Amino acid sequence: MDKTGTIALTRRAVPAVAAVPAAAILLIAALAAPAPAHADSGFYVGGSIGRSLVDADISDPGAGSLDFDDGDSAWKAFGGFNIDAFVIDLAIEGGYVDFGQPTDRIAGNDVGFELTGWDVFGLAGLELGPVGVFAKAGFIDWSADATVNGTRVASDSGTDPAYGVGVRFSLFSAEVRGEYEYFDVDETDVSLVSVGVVWTF
Repeated sequence: MDKTGTIALTRRAVPAVAAVPAAAILLIAALAAPAPAHADSGFYVGGSIGRSLVDADISDPGAGSLDFDDGDSAWKAFGGFNIDAFVIDLAIEGGYVDFGQPTDRIAGNDVGFELTGWDVFGLAGLELGPVGVFAKAGFIDWSADATVNGTRVASDSGTDPAYGVGVRFSLFSAEVRGEYEYFDVDETDVSLVSVGVVWTF
């Protein structure tokens, strides 16, 4: 009976003793495992697709002021440098944007705008785990062609303010972002809603 009791106690004691190093191993593994996080500081590149919207007043000698309001498919490519300061991110970003060719029917004519530009922004963001929000402000150096029934009738260019807000989801070096941007182009309201991907080196 003593032998049987000893065996029984030993069988109970072995798992209890083994659980100590097992628990320690699991704890160390949990602490050492990398958790999803936003990208670190460094250079990044990205691209987005979306839709532009152009709202402008057009002066017509015969009809007075006419309203142009239309949008088109748009895209942009950009790059920058991000500084990760714990929960706050700061960045400088520059890129090229093509707003497409919005076309509206005005006074019996197809009036279109071809608008492209190079922009530069300063960004400030707040990280909430893998999710973050950001705002940006800067300038766009733009060029535009106006067409009537497919024929170019005017060209213009300039540099004007630009602003934007966005939300992003980061996983290590990859990021998905959604943005709304506003460009105050020579008394014309130009906006862009886009979704894109970013990679930080």
